[in-house]
Amino acid sequence: MNWGAMSRAERDAAYNNSLAAPASAELLPAWIAASAEFRAAHPQGLDLRYGLRERNTWDLFPAQDPRAPCLVFIHGGYWQRNGKESFTSLLAGPYARGWALALPGYTLAPDATLTEIVAEIRAALNWLVEHGPAHGFAGRIVLSGWSAGGHLTAMCLDHPGVAAGLAVSGIFELGPIRDTYLNEKLQLSDAEIAALSPLRLPVVQKRLAITYGSAELPPLVSDSRDLHAKRAAAHAPGVLIPIAGANHFSIMQALQDSDGELTRQLLLLA
Repeated sequence: MNWGAMSRAERDAAYNNSLAAPASAELLPAWIAASAEFRAAHPQGLDLRYGLRERNTWDLFPAQDPRAPCLVFIHGGYWQRNGKESFTSLLAGPYARGWALALPGYTLAPDATLTEIVAEIRAALNWLVEHGPAHGFAGRIVLSGWSAGGHLTAMCLDHPGVAAGLAVSGIFELGPIRDTYLNEKLQLSDAEIAALSPLRLPVVQKRLAITYGSAELPPLVSDSRDLHAKRAAAHAPGVLIPIAGANHFSIMQALQDSDGELTRQLLLLA
């Protein structure tokens, strides 16, 4: 894309996943309803506090075996929408395979800067490493997230408690976002764009699987491909997984199903 020659409306559309996948208007209510049912059936570990701010809480769903791998999943919404409560049902695949699940909440923009959001996820991981065993979480941590959560996965892969990662439909270069509607709440500074763009940072030598849907918007496709290429050039482990025909929302079906492509890839990361 010739970014500099595009109008503001064209730049906005380049990152507007809802506009590009109108069927998502039907998917989201289904995700929320199914997640509410899942949480109601497993109420013991909900909203455990790791920090002082309102959204600084965990939802924990232990496996039968406390030594089972733990999938930490960070929700998306361009760092300014949604909550952990809406995404539990989308992790049914790994849970059915015997994994533990842990979903952290975080403060949304504009109530927090992106710098603060990254710090909150790191604080949440600190809490899980320290307190997780008391709640039945003693296995290896695999960090994952969708959309903005994919970005936060890449940013926090270096946390000492994280063994590996799975970044789903992430944004790994923040520079273009400053020229779109997304920055109205984020208000990214030059320093943040440099410090919080995974494509500008040193490569973390841990396994990171990177996945995207072939029907996603071009910037998200290119970001995933570019991050994988950067990591491959540095001999960092991890596969690139294009999900054929999937858009920004339907890609999550590959993790929701117990035999879905992303569920199977996740098993290889444990």
